[in-house]
Amino acid sequence: MRFLSPLIPGRLIKRYKRFLADIELENGEVITAHCANPGSMLGCNRSGSKVLLSKSDNPKRKLQYSWELVKVGRSWVCVNTALPNRIVREAIEEGKVSELKGYDTLKPEVKYGENSRVDLLLTFGDQLCYVEVKNVTLADGNVAQFPDSVTTRGAKHLRELARMVEQGHRAVMFFLVNRGDCDCAEPAGHIDPVYAETLAEAAEGGVEILAYRARVGKAGISVKDRIPFCLKTTRVLWSPTYGPR
Repeated sequence: MRFLSPLIPGRLIKRYKRFLADIELENGEVITAHCANPGSMLGCNRSGSKVLLSKSDNPKRKLQYSWELVKVGRSWVCVNTALPNRIVREAIEEGKVSELKGYDTLKPEVKYGENSRVDLLLTFGDQLCYVEVKNVTLADGNVAQFPDSVTTRGAKHLRELARMVEQGHRAVMFFLVNRGDCDCAEPAGHIDPVYAETLAEAAEGGVEILAYRARVGKAGISVKDRIPFCLKTTRVLWSPTYGPR
């Protein structure tokens, strides 16, 4: 996924009301940007951090700028949660996710379960594969962690995926680690123990867990490679099934 135009550099002043961020541009101008991230952004919202913004030419938009990336240590991190579905979809279509090859069609935002929408639905004949995508930005050293705040919605998604498995379908929880400085991933049980337990239960019920690391840069973002996911006590690659059955 490439950004449509060059991103604009600045420095974060503060993020507030979840979806707003005051940022100082290189010319000294202070603007308010839209922050498309409902999480806490723990570790990614420090005042003074380098950030990169996109700018819309749509005159109907209240906020012309959108916060896309933040520099954490030596790595750029994607904080725009509107992008991961697109990034993962492109990777699947380009054959970069070996575990999800072999399907005929891919549809986004398909209704399923109890008043839910799955991020991606893959089909091969009458075989269905439900894929939920999560943007991972939190890290403890080189270990990526999800979530960065309590997410009842995330736990609901896991239960929906488990029900699809019970009905005979394939279901995948896809964690996109949207930073390049992590070598493995795990649930942030210290932040949301309910989510961590629900994830373990879903995995035991047949929901597959994939964690892929992204290559994040000023020009764009792409899926790079798969990394181990630590479900409980041992970091293992978790995926009992490959491709359509």
